[in-house]
This record gives sequence, C-alpha cells and structure tokens, in this order.
Amino acid sequence: MTWFFKLNVIDGPLPLTIWGLTIVAVILVLIRRPTPAWLWRIVIALAVGIGGGAALVAFVNTSHAFGPAMPYACWFWAPAGFAAILLGIVSLWERRVWRKVVAVLVVILSLLSTTLGVNAAFGVNTTVGSMLGIATDDKIDVLPKPVPTETTSGPLYKTWHPPANMPKTGETAVLSGSHAIPSTGGFQPRDAVLYLPPAARTANPPRLPLIVMMMGYPGDPDATFIAKALDDLAAKNNGLAPIVIVADQLGVTKADPVCANTAKYGDVPAYFNTDIPAYATKNLNVLLDHSYWTIMGYSNGGACAFTWATHHPDIWGNIVAISPDEYPGVEWRDEAIKTLFGGDAAKFDALKAEAGIAENPGKFAGHLAVFTVGGADPGYIPGTKRDAKRAEDAGFTTTFHEAPGADHVAGALNTGIPFAMELLYKHLGLSAP
Repeated sequence: MTWFFKLNVIDGPLPLTIWGLTIVAVILVLIRRPTPAWLWRIVIALAVGIGGGAALVAFVNTSHAFGPAMPYACWFWAPAGFAAILLGIVSLWERRVWRKVVAVLVVILSLLSTTLGVNAAFGVNTTVGSMLGIATDDKIDVLPKPVPTETTSGPLYKTWHPPANMPKTGETAVLSGSHAIPSTGGFQPRDAVLYLPPAARTANPPRLPLIVMMMGYPGDPDATFIAKALDDLAAKNNGLAPIVIVADQLGVTKADPVCANTAKYGDVPAYFNTDIPAYATKNLNVLLDHSYWTIMGYSNGGACAFTWATHHPDIWGNIVAISPDEYPGVEWRDEAIKTLFGGDAAKFDALKAEAGIAENPGKFAGHLAVFTVGGADPGYIPGTKRDAKRAEDAGFTTTFHEAPGADHVAGALNTGIPFAMELLYKHLGLSAP
C-alpha cells in the first residue's frame, strides 16, 4: 500500500479522476424529467449548500479557527461541495434503484472532491500519506558514518569536487526505530525526517552544514518542500546542500506546546536544543562548527526557530523563519498562559525572542537571519516585520522578504524556502558570495 500513500493529491491523476467522476455523477442525477416537487428539492439543496459552505468559510476566517484566512479557492470548494452533497441527499428519494445508487455515489464523491479540493487549495499536504499523517518516506537502514574530523580548509564551493557517480538528487528517510532521535525531557515527538543531499550520498562525502526545520500547526514533519528547493540548488552547486532534519515540535498529540517545557507536553526545548544537536553530532556527517548550523521553521515552527535562535546562540548560528507566528502561542495567548503556565504570564513571555536577546547581548554578530512572508498573507506581514526588526537590532545579519502574491500555505513555502536557501548557501560557503 506504500504506493497508494505516495499518490499526488494536488494535481495528479487521483484528484483529477475523483473530480471528473463527481461531475459525471452530479450530471446523472440532474438528467431526468423535471417535476415541481423535484425542482423545489434541487433549488433548496443548492441554496442551502452554497449558503452553508460560504458561511462556514466566513466563520473560519473571522474566528481564525485555523489561524490564517483560508485560501481563496475554498470559497469555491466549500459551497460547491456542500451543494453537491445536499443534491445527492435529496436525490435519495428517487424511485428507481439505479438513481438511488448514483445519489449515494454523489454524496461520497462530493465529500472526497471537497476534501481534495480544500487540501489542494492549501497545497501543504501533497500526498495521500501526508493528508492522513502517514509518513511515506522510506525508513533509513544505515546512516552514513561521519568522517573523523573537519575536512574543509575553505568554502565548500571551492574545495569540494564531486565524483562522477554522485547521485543526481538527495534522498529523504524517516528516522525511526533504532535511528529515531531520542527525547530525554518527556516530550513525545513523532518521527523526524532526514534529508541527505547528493554530496552526502557519495563514498567520501564532505562534512556539510546542518538545518533543523519545523513545519506548521497543524502539520507533520515533512521534507517535501525543503528537499525540492535543496535538490534544485544542489544541481547548480556540485551536489552541495545542508543535511536537514525535519523534526516535530508538536508531538504525538498534534497540539501546540508553544515551544515550551510544560508539565502537559514535556520539554520541547530540550528535544531541539539538546537531543537533536547531540544526535546530529554523533550520527550525521555535519560540520561541527555551529556557525554552520541553522534552526528553521514555517508558521508555528518559525516562532520556535526564532525563539531558540535567540536563547541558544551557541547552538544555532543562523535562523530562517518562513511566515512565522510572531511569538509562540500568539494565536491563543490567554488560554496558553492559563492552561500551560498556571496563569503565570511571566513564564509565557520568557519564551519570546526578546527574552533570549536580553539574555545574550552581543552574541549574534555574524549570525544570519532570514524572514520571509507572503504578500497575500496580511495577517502575518506585520508580525514578521517586527521579528525581523528585533533580529536586526540584536545584531543578526537580517533580511526581510515579502513574496508578491504568496499566501500563508504552499505559496509561502514555495517562495520563501528557495529565497532563504539562496542566501544561506552564500553565507555557508556552498555557493559563491
């Protein structure tokens, strides 16, 4: 069944087939001799479905139930889907058995079509497996052994010469079982995903920079977007790219632990700032100089990344934040203070980047900070700008980038990651400055 979970659900044959079958089934239930009673059922079903779907999208957007506003395409998928589902339901009163069967198919296919359509509008979950929270990357059998010492005597773009048989692309694999990253502070993460670039897959690989990345909330450790961006850059730079661990800051409950150490969720900071660095140092062929280490995150993960980059400048030499929350727990601040910190606002505020900057004055010189946000993501632009200003004032070498037309979901990832990686490549010596 692995092949099924790897099927593309954005623009591959599966969604196109489901959408096509749905249209055919809807047409079949509508092809009949009209009667006044039938017409009234159809009109009411369409009106209630379209109105209900539009009202649901409006409610989600105004209540911020899922954080940012839903993509514009949801204004089509929700009303159209609800209308088609109700059309199928009212058609169950047909006398002929075959029409009843088609009506049932309309309901089922419309549910699937709406789900696939809304998912495609967000664009973050690209496969059946990622939609269902099932990892589709192969589980790694053997980790490449780290070379004994640092091997670089200059920037890698000058010193690395790839062998003729170097793979064309990198590979991703789930770090599970004996290769799982142990969590020592009570936090229960889902399995991380490892990306090894082409240069790391050679017989005598160089030590490479490290990126630890987090996705958003709700979300899964998924290397799809960063692997594509790095494969594209590696193809232009002799197979060079950072080794990446896409790790889980949410945990098996898929809640929002606000990047904190709490009695309810365990010590998330210890997992990222102690356990993962120890694992990478021991098991991966990464550069040991932490100026080559980057903490990176998207949305919820971006808030964690900026927090930990400021609290642990000795570990994280650089930070990349893609459409980040301004600070951990910003979307449910009062409730988070109440439920996770027993009402102690000071403990909550200690998570913020300002607190880390205050604790580490003068320690960010030479640290790169890249903040990106979509131009069609108005709810996140002000907070991202403020974070970039905080980083700049603290001494980071800071870049803020607003991607024209990009939204908060796939658009943010598809524009923000390549932009940030171009800058990171030059900073890390993977490409010419």
